[in-house]
Amino acid sequence: MLRRALPTRRAHEARQFEFRGAPYTVGVGRFEDGALAEVFIDCASKGMLPLGDDAKDAAVCLSIDLQYGAPADVIQKAVTRTTDGAATGIIGAVLDLLET
Repeated sequence: MLRRALPTRRAHEARQFEFRGAPYTVGVGRFEDGALAEVFIDCASKGMLPLGDDAKDAAVCLSIDLQYGAPADVIQKAVTRTTDGAATGIIGAVLDLLET
């Protein structure tokens, strides 16, 4: 499968949220049709460098998946969740926040 190219200039949305007691910022870019195309995640708390690194790596993998055609809603349903449906990982939390 070919990678779907992103427009050179595109809008960027940013939101802040909390996950597992840590503050995060998520930024997203979209394809011209409005579909989610790229995700940036950062943990803004001092002393949380490992969380920030994990979040950034997860965002890179999610962005690659999206650009190669994996639907965001399929990823959202596939990630690990608690018995009540809450996301247990950062990718699920972000996709729930964005309501893909």
